[in-house]
Amino acid sequence: MSQDSNTQKSDARRLALTARKAAHGTGLDAAAQAHLRAALVGFKGAPLAGYMPIRTEIDPLPVMAAHDGPVGVPVITGPGQALVFHRWRPGCPMVEGPFGARVPAEPVPITPRVLIVPLVGFDARGFRLGYGGGFYDRTLATLRKAGPVTALGFAYAAQERPALPVDGFDQRLDAVVTENGIRQFYG
Repeated sequence: MSQDSNTQKSDARRLALTARKAAHGTGLDAAAQAHLRAALVGFKGAPLAGYMPIRTEIDPLPVMAAHDGPVGVPVITGPGQALVFHRWRPGCPMVEGPFGARVPAEPVPITPRVLIVPLVGFDARGFRLGYGGGFYDRTLATLRKAGPVTALGFAYAAQERPALPVDGFDQRLDAVVTENGIRQFYG
């Protein structure tokens, strides 16, 4: 990735984090969660990966808890590695994982068919901006090589940015779900 692309991503990340912080705690989560439930209707019984929200991330936990099928959360195994997912259920024992996200104390691996993907920002083309570690890009590339997988970004509408800088490493989302609805991306 070029220095210019790094600078553009850093600038976009800063603006998106500011927008996310302003939207967080304003009562928008419930509407977004309702749209996320609707987006998952066609995935009944399918293995789902969600995430344990940190900082000002929008909260997917009520939707994950209601999913009819196995649910996992991401576990970082090391820098430059794809994520793995360990089985989660409400009330399961959790321990502190890397970057402050909690992970299941008992590591029961699952391979998701659909992912609820956290993000810092997104654009109208379906590209996402994370914290800069590339974990979800590597993970989506790996999972997509093995078979069909659906990646649903979950965010506040305020996190949308003009066209994000992308490179060949960046993976597009299949849809982004916000308090305003479900936005699907094609091609």
